[in-house]
Amino acid sequence: MSTQILYAPLDPATIGPASRYIRETRDELLAYDVEELAAVRLSILLTAKWVESESEDPERRDELRQDLAILRKHYGDMLDEIAMTFGVNSAMKAKEEVEESVVIPSEKPSEEELCGEYEGGAGDPGL
Repeated sequence: MSTQILYAPLDPATIGPASRYIRETRDELLAYDVEELAAVRLSILLTAKWVESESEDPERRDELRQDLAILRKHYGDMLDEIAMTFGVNSAMKAKEEVEESVVIPSEKPSEEELCGEYEGGAGDPGL
């Protein structure tokens, strides 16, 4: 084996046929971890909203605050795990992507936003 191959960039042509599978598997695992991170982020946002809600009784709000602290720690641990597994750049990109895409709308969405707007009416997909 030449030393040129050892120092070559990670390219499927230089490493072999298994590298494509490894890269695809790695991308799938990262996507899965990002989805899990997004789910935890949504839980954090919803729990924080419930903590601030005055409709909850004080005891329940205290429980929710404790849950919120646990969720925030879990979110940070998940980011650390992504950074250790896939690299710091991947973790930072995942964090940005999740924080930009996972939001709670301030208003209740309309039926058209939930179902999509169709030319033939709410129930007709326009076929």
